[in-house]
Amino acid sequence: MLKTLFIAALAVAAPAVAAHHDTPDMQLQKALAGRVAGKPVNCIRLSGTDSSEIIAGKAILYRDGGRLYVNVPRAGADTLRDDDILVTRTFGSQLCSIDTVNLVDRASRFPRGFVSLGQFVPYSRVTKPH
Repeated sequence: MLKTLFIAALAVAAPAVAAHHDTPDMQLQKALAGRVAGKPVNCIRLSGTDSSEIIAGKAILYRDGGRLYVNVPRAGADTLRDDDILVTRTFGSQLCSIDTVNLVDRASRFPRGFVSLGQFVPYSRVTKPH
């Protein structure tokens, strides 16, 4: 229950401020600029998750310190809106690719569906050689 509230609070406290004229692919490219993809993982630690951001119709970005995890849901990605509140119920200390995330309309606070998460692809900043 506490983890559910934590993720929901992150979504409310840090709403995505996306340029509405950019396509979802452009928004994702901007968010990942200067980063390199790592090997996809099935779970991420909830305790390390600082914030989440929705790329409308495309993906959810989870920030864990300096690393970003991109999750392209297996189902429902096309229903993601940048003003949704993400409500996650987990059974442990991790968010995993078998979990679902409920979508709540920010204005009305009514549930509007859910997405089924996919794998999490970590993106780290490229370190420049000295």
